[in-house]
Amino acid sequence: MTADATPALVEDKQRTAAGPRVHKGSAYPRYLAGKVAGAAVSLLAVLVTSFFLFRLIPGDPVKTMTGGRQVSAEQLAAYREEFGLDLPLWRQFTDYCGKALTGDFGTSYQFRAPVVDKITEAVPNTLLLTGTAFVLYTALGIFLGTRSAWRRGKVGDRFNTGLALTLYSVPSFWLGLLLIIVLSVGIGPLPGMFPTGGMESGGEEGFGYVLDVAHHLVLPVVTLVAVEYGQTLLVTRSALLDEMGSDYLTTARAKGLRDDLVRRRHAVPNALLPTVTLIFINLGRTVAGVILVETVFSWPGLGGLFYQALSVPDLPLVQGLFFVFAAAVIVMNTLADLVYPLLDPRVAR
Repeated sequence: MTADATPALVEDKQRTAAGPRVHKGSAYPRYLAGKVAGAAVSLLAVLVTSFFLFRLIPGDPVKTMTGGRQVSAEQLAAYREEFGLDLPLWRQFTDYCGKALTGDFGTSYQFRAPVVDKITEAVPNTLLLTGTAFVLYTALGIFLGTRSAWRRGKVGDRFNTGLALTLYSVPSFWLGLLLIIVLSVGIGPLPGMFPTGGMESGGEEGFGYVLDVAHHLVLPVVTLVAVEYGQTLLVTRSALLDEMGSDYLTTARAKGLRDDLVRRRHAVPNALLPTVTLIFINLGRTVAGVILVETVFSWPGLGGLFYQALSVPDLPLVQGLFFVFAAAVIVMNTLADLVYPLLDPRVAR
């Protein structure tokens, strides 16, 4: 590599990290159209799957709604007619798809309320829990992953990687139960310091209410961060290790740049592509929430609502939640695909 070529190589990598130049006749519109069309097909597939999948669940939702009471055949027939369960399957399917395309997912069997209303009520609670955890485990994973890669093979790297792999393999519900036993119920001389579940104690207003919710938020957030940060750490570490062997980093060091500056300005921006994918996927999962964690901590979010709906089964509510969960991941994954060319213009070629 000649001395004249090396500065150009560094500048080229910097331009790649900063984003693409706009050229007429760019392939980006065609790339954009393909990704959006693929997302639309995926959403239609989810809509169809959500109808048929949950009808495989054993049990009669109408009998479950009666709570085991003695109900006449006429009353059962009236319930089935009220919820459209007396119609042929093909008619139920066409009605479901037609209404779902307008944003109407029907009426919940157990709550006797529109599915959209129940989902809207639970969304803020889920976003508070999973959104807080998402910010924390993403920042922690990127920070530790970057440091581990830059200090590969050292004690800190081995410790961070080993701990991340261990926690990532732990079932979230088991860790949540363990935290409840140790930090909520108390064990031995250690007293319980946090609530066992729920979102609030009740009776609090103003700033006291905020503190009460934050107090209830600690254990479920710690559970999610402990289980999820390892994935971001490992992906960031692996991508940065692949990037560290590049010639332009050697050139940057040869020009006298400090290691910290080389890592922050050159290596990390060019190693972000796999991490961006993971961030957007995890961002989509914040809408879905974490069903097991919300159930363990009795958190009134979408995950807990989905668990309640499955126990009936409340078909309209289960179908609506499943579609929302899948749609959030599909939309965020599509957005990640659209961001790729801004990080690396070669993707859209």
